Amino acid sequence: MSPTVSSEPTSADQAPDFDDLTRDIAEVPAVEVITTVAVHLMSAAAVKCGLAEGGEKDKDLDEARKLITALAGLVTAGAPEISNFHAAPLRDGLRSLQLAFREASLVPDAPGTGPGEKFTGPVYS
Repeated sequence: MSPTVSSEPTSADQAPDFDDLTRDIAEVPAVEVITTVAVHLMSAAAVKCGLAEGGEKDKDLDEARKLITALAGLVTAGAPEISNFHAAPLRDGLRSLQLAFREASLVPDAPGTGPGEKFTGPVYS
């Protein structure tokens, strides 16, 4: 006896209704968009600094420099718009990444020339 084949789509065959799964971008406050992007940049930079589970395997300081500089630009430009309540933790995270980058570098950048320091000013440990 051969198995019967149904022409009815199963739940696995049906595409999810993305309108039900996501919010309309028009409903998302700017502070949420800015902080979410900043957290993604922080996470990616931490991985590229070798601070994540993969450690040295994922370390790529050239990529980390780009991500930290982009984060610094976003935080510096966005801070006045999102209030100190939201900006302070982002600044702290940025500074921690800048210090981690300096520590991970074989030849650390001079103060004021590290990633993002053109936006934040020199970072000292």
